[in-house]
Amino acid sequence: MRLSEGRRVFEATACVNCHVVAGTTADGRFGPDLTHLMSRDTLVAGVAANNHQNLRLWIRDPSTIKPGALMPAMGLNEHELDVVTAYLETLR
Repeated sequence: MRLSEGRRVFEATACVNCHVVAGTTADGRFGPDLTHLMSRDTLVAGVAANNHQNLRLWIRDPSTIKPGALMPAMGLNEHELDVVTAYLETLR
């Protein structure tokens, strides 16, 4: 349930306007394709290691990892942040 909830939260936010995830409603063209996110070694064009802590921090507030980042903080609450992070971690 947690993963499907994370996908629902992801698809209900503006994330889908910028990112692509194959097989979902996410078909944006401004941000990177996240279909195989967890097969990457780094996040944010090589700025941070691709791990749970950095991914969660990036989703919470991108400017903490990359000041001036074009990706906005989505204002997710802690539960939404947890489930979206868990969902994104399944994208291999």
